Amino acid sequence: MTDIKNFKNFPVTWDDMHRHARALAWRLADNKYSGIIGITRGGMVPATIIARELDIRLMDTICIASYDHQEQGDAKILKEFHGDGKGWLIIDDLVDTGKTANIVRTMVPNAHFSTLYAKPQGKPLVDSYVMEVSQDTWILFPWDLDYSYKAPIKGD
Repeated sequence: MTDIKNFKNFPVTWDDMHRHARALAWRLADNKYSGIIGITRGGMVPATIIARELDIRLMDTICIASYDHQEQGDAKILKEFHGDGKGWLIIDDLVDTGKTANIVRTMVPNAHFSTLYAKPQGKPLVDSYVMEVSQDTWILFPWDLDYSYKAPIKGD
């Protein structure tokens, strides 16, 4: 289990998510893909944006549950992809420790695997990403956020 109490928070807004997904689409634009595999749930938003930008209409999912709102636990496969992934593009929001990415890589070894954000432990398992963050960073995605007061980084 990962305890996030001592992690640095990195909030990502809807605008950030859209901008980063488009940046990833630019990096992928020279390739031709048969379809996109979105990793649920976090990969669904960027997968949809990238599908639009690359004009890809065929989409599938791999469904893996490994996080609650604060901790990473054991991965549970809820839905697989059938095939080796040749010609397919896998999209996820983040590669963290590499647990989920390793499962996905084993399942579809020949797909191109892309994430918006990559941490050092998981980075070797993906083919492309937009931004690297430190291992001790907890990314707060827009669907995890609510507006509230936040104390300054350097306290009184």
